[in-house]
Amino acid sequence: MPISNHLRPDAYQLTGGGGNFQATVNVESPEDGVVLVHIRVTASEPETPPVFQLIWKHPIADIHGVWHPNGYRNRGLAPDWTGGYKSNSTNSAPVVSLFSGNGRSRMTFAFSDTLNPIVCKAGVHEESAEFHCAIRLFEEPTPPIDCYEETLRVDYRDLPYYDCLSEVQQWWSGLPGLLPSPVPQSAYEPMYSTWYSFHQDVEPESIEEQCRLAKDLGCETVIVDDGWQTANNARGYAYCGDWEVNADKIPDMKAHVDRVHRLGMKYMLWYSVPYVGMHSKAWERFRDKMLYTVESRGWGVVDPRFPEIRRYLIGIYEQAMREWGLDGFKLDFVDSFNLPEGKQCEVGGGRDFVSVPEAVDRLMSDVMERLRAINPEVMIEFRQSYIGPYMRKYGNMFRAADCPNDSLENRVRTLDIRLLSGNTAVHADMLMWHPEDPVESAALQLINVLFAVPQISVKLDRLPADHVKMIAYWLPFWREYRSVLLNGRLEPYHPELLYPLVVASDANKRIAVVYHRTVLTIDLEESQAMIIVNGTRSGGVYIELMTEIESRTMEIKDCMGNVVESSELRLSAGIHALEIPPAGVMILAAGRSDK
Repeated sequence: MPISNHLRPDAYQLTGGGGNFQATVNVESPEDGVVLVHIRVTASEPETPPVFQLIWKHPIADIHGVWHPNGYRNRGLAPDWTGGYKSNSTNSAPVVSLFSGNGRSRMTFAFSDTLNPIVCKAGVHEESAEFHCAIRLFEEPTPPIDCYEETLRVDYRDLPYYDCLSEVQQWWSGLPGLLPSPVPQSAYEPMYSTWYSFHQDVEPESIEEQCRLAKDLGCETVIVDDGWQTANNARGYAYCGDWEVNADKIPDMKAHVDRVHRLGMKYMLWYSVPYVGMHSKAWERFRDKMLYTVESRGWGVVDPRFPEIRRYLIGIYEQAMREWGLDGFKLDFVDSFNLPEGKQCEVGGGRDFVSVPEAVDRLMSDVMERLRAINPEVMIEFRQSYIGPYMRKYGNMFRAADCPNDSLENRVRTLDIRLLSGNTAVHADMLMWHPEDPVESAALQLINVLFAVPQISVKLDRLPADHVKMIAYWLPFWREYRSVLLNGRLEPYHPELLYPLVVASDANKRIAVVYHRTVLTIDLEESQAMIIVNGTRSGGVYIELMTEIESRTMEIKDCMGNVVESSELRLSAGIHALEIPPAGVMILAAGRSDK
């Protein structure tokens, strides 16, 4: 469809409203193929706004999949009568990309309001084979307003979908109030997590022994997860809220942290931010200051609109950092700060905010200000799905949502986060596997998350020797090529097939990981080294060379780093089979070997 059609005054319509509210729409094109739709909703005096909907249409021409941040394994086209994709500051992000079978964007749209609840829709209208698209506003309880101004950005350019998404995150980062948090170098280092290896059964001596082993393998930080604060190991949150160390588990937290520091590792600690349990001392103090309670589970979600709540939470983290020498925090369940469906925004009663998202923004902004005053290099981990533009203001580590032992899901989730996260450190969900897993299978846990920062969560002293050797190969491999894997041009192909091929490159290196039996097309510059990883349980990788590869030094290794072949390689243009073992790697040096 010609771009001129998308610039017509009637191409985008703002429907709904009523009462004292007036609405205007203004359309402009700052560059070829990109449309900005500015909406303005006003009222003569503050009122709770009715539902508005910005709608437009797009033909389903060469569109074979839909990408959005919470897609996970579903990239299919939905009918227009479905609910759409919800987002707010602590859940997902308002962006959708419609892409072709060869991964080209056919329309990528994003909305500037990443704070408030938004519903993005792109549904198939059966009668016309069109996408009926919409941005729905104010569907959830909203504080009174008298002016609302936001922008829809629609990208119609024929570009790779991942390039369009990269431009969306850059656009968001340039909007007022959305400057991403600086990322310390330590956030890009491999880490050891206690969650899958210990769960709540933590004790200092065992943690320190795993830290010693993990440090030798290349991990630089330990994240001590749930369990340090309670004797109850039922994996609930009924005992959370006081955040006092359980002395039977960790008698002296400061001494324990100091011992980990002497091993050369940094120390992060887990907190479930909004939960206060009914068995905590804090329950009586805050039971009347909850957004909602989960009676059957024995805990509530505190209301951040109360300044007393914010002071309490901020004081907990600040005191812990000062007293115990923490290097960072895993702040969990921030996405639970939501008004229950149908509950209206309450005013007064000690609250200094009406809007819950605005109160969360104030809470997290104040947390970061106070913690950075103590340690400018503080690390803050957030978990999917609270990984949107607002969360980048506070967190500098975004981790994939829990997917224990599921390497494919870990790959999909880390790549989805990478596509919108810029330089924010993206971490894999903690890696775990059974000691009886074949070493090639265990290696796939690491290989599937090569484009993210790995977190190991197995008891290293219980692994067989070949598993330890495998980790001792892949973590240094990841560190050697980290600048390309994390900062190079990222090309995740075929999201509808869950990224069976992913390539990252810079001027000097190109790294391709093949996750399924497919053909890797290579057009290699003479100045570039080529690294091909076989991310499957089958031997061999097929490549298609666009031009001849003159004589280059080649080395093939198995999943433990053992060299299985070292020779000179020369290949003509065309399709070739490379004998790379399962979970193995081939490294092709740059330039001709006879130079």
